[in-house]
Amino acid sequence: MNILLLTTGGTIASQEGGGGLIPAISSQSLLSHVADLNHKHTIHHEEILNMDSSNIQPEEWQLIAGRIYEALPSYDGIIVTHGTDTMAYTASAVSFMLQNLNKSIVFTGSQVPIDNPLTDAKTNLYTAVAAIENGILGVTVAFNRKIINGTRAVKISTLGFNAFESVNSGCMGEVFADGMRVYRTSTSCLDYGRPVQFTPGLCKDVFLLKLLPGTKPEVFDMIVQLGYKGVVMEVFGAGGLHYAHRNLLDKLEMLHKRGIAVAVCSQCTYERCDLSIYDIGQRLLQRKVIPCHDMTTEAAAVKLMWALTKTRDLDKLQEMFDTNFVGEVYLGTCSF
Repeated sequence: MNILLLTTGGTIASQEGGGGLIPAISSQSLLSHVADLNHKHTIHHEEILNMDSSNIQPEEWQLIAGRIYEALPSYDGIIVTHGTDTMAYTASAVSFMLQNLNKSIVFTGSQVPIDNPLTDAKTNLYTAVAAIENGILGVTVAFNRKIINGTRAVKISTLGFNAFESVNSGCMGEVFADGMRVYRTSTSCLDYGRPVQFTPGLCKDVFLLKLLPGTKPEVFDMIVQLGYKGVVMEVFGAGGLHYAHRNLLDKLEMLHKRGIAVAVCSQCTYERCDLSIYDIGQRLLQRKVIPCHDMTTEAAAVKLMWALTKTRDLDKLQEMFDTNFVGEVYLGTCSF
C-alpha cells in the first residue's frame, strides 16, 4: 500500500529543550523509528507543521484538511501525527471539512516521545497502519490499540497510555493478539457515486462556556461585545442551568434575538443532553437553544464552527445539529 505520513509536531516528535519538551523531530527521523513498515508498504513522509498541539487552531485545521485533500488521489491512506492535547478537536474539524471519504485518514500521536525507550508512539503508528490495511474509512484516531471515530474521540488522561476514549459510541476497531477486529468500516454512510466533499470554511467566532453554579449573566454581554456568532454551552446534567438569584434565561433570550446561536451539551462525559426531561430544559427549548444530543463537546464546538459558515439562520442550524454527518451524533437512525 502507498501511505502518506503527515507530521505536525506534538509529543510524538518532541525532545528535551531548555524549558521542557518541544517538537523537534523531523518527519524523516520520526519515520526512521518504524522503518520496518517500509518492508510491507511504501510510506512517504511530509512535515507540514512542527507545533505543540496547544497552538494548533482553526487556521491549522484548515491547512491540515487542505493538504489531506490534495494528497488523497495519490495514496491508499494518510496518517497524521499530532499532539494529544487538541487532537480530538483537529480530528473533528477535519471530519466535517472532508466528508464522504472512501479512504482512511488516521490521526495518532503518543504520550511519550518516539525516541524514548518507553514510548507508546510505535504501537500507535502500527495501529494507524492497521486501520488503513483493514479498510476503516473516514477520519479516525488510533491510540492504545483502538480505532476511534474522529468525532467521538475525547482525551481522558494526561499521562496514561489509554489517553483517548470513544464517547457514546463503540470503537471502530481494536487490536488483539490475533490481529485487528473491525467493528465498523466507515465513520459515515458513503455515497460512492459522489466525490469527497471538501468544505474548508470554519467560523472562528465560536465560544465555549462551561457553567459554574453562580455564573454571572453578564458573561453573555461580554460574548456579544467580543463579536461571537455562536456559543457552545456546557450545562448541568441532562440540561440544567440556574435562573434563581442569577437569571441566565433572559440572557439566552437576548442572544437569540441578536441571532447568536447557542448549542447546548452536557458537562457529563457520557450519555445525552435531553432537554425534554426537566422543566428547566423545556425553558431552554423555549429560548431556541440547539440541543447537541450525545455529541462530545469537541465535536459540538467544531460542528458549530463548520455550520456557521453555511448558514446563520437558527432554524437551519438546528436542522444541521439534528443531522448525523460523520457519526458525531446518534439520533436513533444510524445504519453504519
